Amino acid sequence: MEREKNSILIVDDEKLNLKVLLNILHADYTIYTAKDGPTAIEMARENKPDLILLDIIMPGMNGYDVLSELKNDEATRRIPVIFITGLDSKEEEEKGLSMDAADYIGKPFSAAIVKLRVKNQIQIVNQIRTIEQLSKLDQLTQIPNRRSLDQQMVMDWGLAIREQMPLGFLMMDIDKFKVYNDTYGHLQGDVVLQTVAKTFEQVLKRSSDFAARFGGEEFCILLPNTDIDGAVTIAELVRKAVEALIIPCADGTTTTVTLSIGAYSLIPTKNDSIQDMIDKSDQALYKAKETGRNRVCRYEE
Repeated sequence: MEREKNSILIVDDEKLNLKVLLNILHADYTIYTAKDGPTAIEMARENKPDLILLDIIMPGMNGYDVLSELKNDEATRRIPVIFITGLDSKEEEEKGLSMDAADYIGKPFSAAIVKLRVKNQIQIVNQIRTIEQLSKLDQLTQIPNRRSLDQQMVMDWGLAIREQMPLGFLMMDIDKFKVYNDTYGHLQGDVVLQTVAKTFEQVLKRSSDFAARFGGEEFCILLPNTDIDGAVTIAELVRKAVEALIIPCADGTTTTVTLSIGAYSLIPTKNDSIQDMIDKSDQALYKAKETGRNRVCRYEE
């Protein structure tokens, strides 16, 4: 599959400059253009480009003002900015760098210099993005880890409060996992964790549903806009999918495992807490364990 192009926003009030830069860069990047500061800020917020090429001398709002606005906005502060300018004084360069500009490109443009300086910044952006993505994945199962879950919870929780819609949460635990590890070994235990994690992608159909490894043999699923009946329904689908797994062992034999699941849902208010949602799901999970395992229990007051 072809890799999606990185995107660049070019900001310059001179039509000829925009045309020259567009010709130099359009083959390798998705390009947005703006002719003034306010439009550039709006487009940066809307399109989240990977890099901004920003003219300094523009009527009305100059490049320094635009950069200051971008750096003061959480939505755009991390987008690197390269100044494009005919100014060549050391004072101007120092001013831009002190405001956290990433680099300078001088006018008139050299195609080779433009391409190299843009390429350098895009490589940095992509490296940072890769590191961030890896830091949010559980290395063993390759699904989101607890850190990623915590971030997603904050976003979904805030949305549920604003929209007053239900937020479902499932807490899941592989039954008798310690016994399984003691019987088949920790390497086979890792295979079980990986295999169970893969079933979530097969069962969950909405892009908004978020499965993560909570820790050890515990997993969880965050279910936006899902009431308790919906959460229990999805939990049952997950439980049955795991129960049906045939897990291969290194010696050619196969094994099976089961899940116990606690389900909870609420329409949160500012008086509720994410930790309380986790705790109540955990209480329901404990009930599922105590009443025989391989079952779904919903939280009840």
